[in-house]
Amino acid sequence: MSRISDQRPRQRSAAGQGAPEPGAFARGLQGIRAAQVRPELVLEEVPAPTRLAPHAVALSGEVVPSRVEDEDPIATGRFVVLHDPDAPEPWEGTWRAVTYAKAQMEPEVGHDPLAGQAGWSWLTDALDEAQLGWAAAAGTVTCVTSESFGALADREPTVELEIRASWTPVLSEGDEARELAAHLGAWGDLLCTLAGLPPLPDGVVALSGVRR
Repeated sequence: MSRISDQRPRQRSAAGQGAPEPGAFARGLQGIRAAQVRPELVLEEVPAPTRLAPHAVALSGEVVPSRVEDEDPIATGRFVVLHDPDAPEPWEGTWRAVTYAKAQMEPEVGHDPLAGQAGWSWLTDALDEAQLGWAAAAGTVTCVTSESFGALADREPTVELEIRASWTPVLSEGDEARELAAHLGAWGDLLCTLAGLPPLPDGVVALSGVRR
């Protein structure tokens, strides 16, 4: 298991220095529910945690290349957004994204000592490529190899990579809908990368994928 904490300074907007106005979470929720994601990523709104913050929303995600409902997903995860106007000190802000993503990998990944660093870079690269503000990132990358023996010895070894990460989205007052949707999109890109999907070609339009 690789435990990673990223404390690199991130650019903050002037609005991020104070508590957002009361409608901030409502705007953010609207943006998340209307987010545009790539076609293979199926999102569904699920019950959110109630004790971590005054306001929260949670989505489950599955990468299903054919989008056929009974097809097994090749990657799964969860994306939770917490909002607390009191700005808990560890968050360094009033928002927090809490996520995980996992998928089965090629067997050689289980022997790669840099698998954890690679998995973490997929997340940070997705956030940076979307030109998002973020801070106080932390998480773990776990790589598990399973081998079968005895009567099950004919089964091929399997490797599963799981990324658990949280970070503080640095949002602009009044633009929470667009920016939170972009944070969800970056996490969706991570999940699709973990699933082994190539980037979307230029000109391909994403779809609204949130089911409620």
